[in-house]
Amino acid sequence: MRLHTLRVTAFGPFGATQEIDFDALSAAGLFLLHGPTGAGKTSVLDAVCYALYGAVPGARQSPGTSLRSDHAPVDLPTEVQLDLTVGGRRLEITRRPAQPRPKKRGGGHTTEKAQTWLREYDPEDGWRGLSKSHQEIGEEITQLVGMSREQFCQVVLLPQGDFARFLRADAEARGRLLGRLFDTRRFAAVEERLAELRRTAEAQVKAGDDQILALAQRIAQAAGPAARECPMPDVRPGDPGLADAVLCWAATARSGARERLDIAASVLATAEHRHAVARRALDDERELAALQERYAETRRRADAVEAGRAAHEEARERLARARKADLVGPALDLREEAERTHRRASEARGRARARLPETLADAGAEQLAALEHRLREELGGLESARRAEQRSAEIDDERAALERQARADDELVRDSEGWLAGWETTRRDLQARLDAALEAATRTELLARRLDPARRRLDAARRRDALAADVTAAEQRLTDTREHAVSTHERWLDLRERRLRDIAAELAGQLTAGEPCAVCGAPDHPAPARPSDGHVDRAAEEAAERTHRAAEEARADADQALALVRERHARAGAEAEETDDDTSGTAPTVAALAALVDSLSGEHAEAYRTAAGAHAAREALAAAEREQRRRSEERQRADQRAAARTSRRESLDGERASLDEVLDRARGGYAGVAEHAAVLQRRIALLVEAAGAVREEETAADRLKEADDRLADAAFRAGFETPEAAAATLLDDAGQRTLQHRIDAWQAEAAAVADRLAETAARDAAGRPPAAPDTAREAFDRAERALREAAAGLDAARERCAELGRLSRRAADEVRGLGPVREEYERVARLAGLTAGTSADNARKMRLEAYVLAARLEQVAAAATARLQRMSSGRYQLVHSDARTGGRRAGLGLHVIDAWTGRERDTATLSGGETFFASLALALGLADVVTDEAGGVRLDTLFIDEGFGSLDDQTLDEVLDVLDSLRERDRSVGIVSHVADLRRRIPAQLEVVKERHGSAVRLRAGADGLSD
Repeated sequence: MRLHTLRVTAFGPFGATQEIDFDALSAAGLFLLHGPTGAGKTSVLDAVCYALYGAVPGARQSPGTSLRSDHAPVDLPTEVQLDLTVGGRRLEITRRPAQPRPKKRGGGHTTEKAQTWLREYDPEDGWRGLSKSHQEIGEEITQLVGMSREQFCQVVLLPQGDFARFLRADAEARGRLLGRLFDTRRFAAVEERLAELRRTAEAQVKAGDDQILALAQRIAQAAGPAARECPMPDVRPGDPGLADAVLCWAATARSGARERLDIAASVLATAEHRHAVARRALDDERELAALQERYAETRRRADAVEAGRAAHEEARERLARARKADLVGPALDLREEAERTHRRASEARGRARARLPETLADAGAEQLAALEHRLREELGGLESARRAEQRSAEIDDERAALERQARADDELVRDSEGWLAGWETTRRDLQARLDAALEAATRTELLARRLDPARRRLDAARRRDALAADVTAAEQRLTDTREHAVSTHERWLDLRERRLRDIAAELAGQLTAGEPCAVCGAPDHPAPARPSDGHVDRAAEEAAERTHRAAEEARADADQALALVRERHARAGAEAEETDDDTSGTAPTVAALAALVDSLSGEHAEAYRTAAGAHAAREALAAAEREQRRRSEERQRADQRAAARTSRRESLDGERASLDEVLDRARGGYAGVAEHAAVLQRRIALLVEAAGAVREEETAADRLKEADDRLADAAFRAGFETPEAAAATLLDDAGQRTLQHRIDAWQAEAAAVADRLAETAARDAAGRPPAAPDTAREAFDRAERALREAAAGLDAARERCAELGRLSRRAADEVRGLGPVREEYERVARLAGLTAGTSADNARKMRLEAYVLAARLEQVAAAATARLQRMSSGRYQLVHSDARTGGRRAGLGLHVIDAWTGRERDTATLSGGETFFASLALALGLADVVTDEAGGVRLDTLFIDEGFGSLDDQTLDEVLDVLDSLRERDRSVGIVSHVADLRRRIPAQLEVVKERHGSAVRLRAGADGLSD
């Protein structure tokens, strides 16, 4: 990687754009970057790092710090541009950090996002853009350079003091630095992964042991009394031998449970025998008691049968007579039905004769039928007269309708003639109303065009008057902020001058005994400067600067606010003076414009109200014209209907005269033909009803006489003297069934009693002493309880044995399943202890990551020794040591071998100058090893930011010779220092000059002199 050009703008201490030509500096191979303290030497290296990685080294990238220069104008953006060749490609990187900028509209500032551009140079096409993405550019540069930002800052930008501290640091501090440079996180990840696997396997083993112990607890619960005889072993999860102890204890518990099972089986057999004997005794007593009770019950039933014998004989006799009477039943039913029919017919005949005239009270059926026939012939002759009467009524209705229509048409004609008489006057009034509304609409539009501009002028005049006060207030605020900004600026400059006068005392306050000076690099500080009275520290200066910047921002805001208010005031005044005519004069007042607006508003409202009636007037005129046409047409149709009505009346009068002659003949003394026909129909109906009733009564009398004859004959044949005697003996089906059930029940009971009296077993049992079943029941209950308890004890013993067997098998399965897990845990635990340095097999107690870093440190020490021997005239060489110191782990020790004494000693025993060139050799050796580790990326430009002031002249020459020898690899080395002797020894120089308005760079390339 070779740097060509660096261009920084508003970055760090550089207030303007500064360009550094590294090609000119690198031509000499060794160049010096110098300048006063605080000028910005390190900021040049920060700019290179920021261009490549988007961040600066170390604490300078901490949160809250800004890369923007405080000296830069507000409109000049902060930007870093680096032109370099890496990986055989010529690239240009441009970066802008997130930074505030003035808002394009309004006052104040806004934050602009960070931006990045990457371009590549093509010899044929020139520069071409590659990407604007932060992520893509970062990945591309990291891949080409082959190093992370931390590695780059340690290898290319060799920082001041870091390697001296590395040289004296303990193993842990060296390990942290080497871990960042060589990225040994994968080895640390292996350690952590093995430790995690060990924890996981250990948790699995303990979980398995917990499961086994849980099963042991369940075995103890299932074993019951046997567990108390042999208590559970006292073991914990993870204890060796836990599985064997639990399995042996479970086998003992199972043996005790089987013994108790055999005892329970023997007890159950004895209880079963006793239970069988008690059962037989109870059954015998119950059987004896049942036989004795059966015999006693049989005797009671035999007595009851004898007592009911007389009633049984009576029921048999009554049932036999009732069954004879059943033969007369049909004749009795027939006679009763004939009697009911005759009674109904006689009643109907009486009602019919009561409605007939007295002359027909004794008439027979034939006489009544003949009279009905004559009346029906007379009724048929009245049918044509009924139709004539109906037509006469229709004619009367039609003449009435014609009269109503005539009266309505007369009223319509009178109303139409009255309305049409005033039609011309109405039409003229409506047309005048429409014309007035149309004229008002035209005037409304004219007034509206004048009213809107007047209102805008009134609003503008009001804003003009209000903004005049705002202009005065803004002018006063600007004056106040200007005075405040001037006073704060003078205060800040005064504090800065006072701090610069005492800057030596401030730097002296940062010195530490034995540590090199940040200015000269010397570890001795014989006479540090003392602060004077009224010393100003950096915090006070920065506070004053912040106050000044805040005052400047307030002044700029006030200035911008005044310009904005003035612009608004002028714009409002111009709007208030706008007019359509050519008159001009003084600016109109708000009162005058308000009066003009009120006048125009009143006229416009009046014209608008008049114009709003145009549509109603047009509709009213159209409606009146339609009404005139409708009334004219109705009057003409009324005249036509009057002529038609006259002709229809004449026709109806002629038809009515002919119908009246027919009706007079047909009425026969009644009011109408319909009344005459209704009378005839009622008479015919009465005759028909009376004739039918007479015939029904005669037929019923014949049937009743025939039924009486049949009943007398049936009673005689059944053996009854009279029909009444047969009717009294007759029973219905329910009564006969009841008597038969009584007879059958008595006979069945008598037979059953006879059978039971013949039983010998019951008769013999009755002669024995009374049975005692309750005593036998109590003995049986005691035997049954003993049997249940014995059976429950046997079931419990069997269940206990089965549960113990099942749990023991589960415990054995758990032990077998846990075996591979335990073996895996032991294997992983050995590996984790070995990589973590805690195992007895790891004699030096070295972690895996420390072991890898020790190999890298050994390479670094070998590479550094090649240069250290030249710098120390062959006296010193660096070696890696893996010996343990105290109780700490071994692996990252670093010693120096003194060829003059032949002894190996710690690097902390080196003097200040020896420490410097030893740390420089270590830094160069580390750069070579890291470069090889990064894939062999060529680093053509290196920067060394170390204190050369601690070297004597001879050692300084030797160190410079070593650095100058780096040109053999076509490298250029930049030394960052303010030691005056180096400016004489190194002709190629880049000077950083500190000025009041920001730092600047000057290039001295050999004998060419200085250039800006």
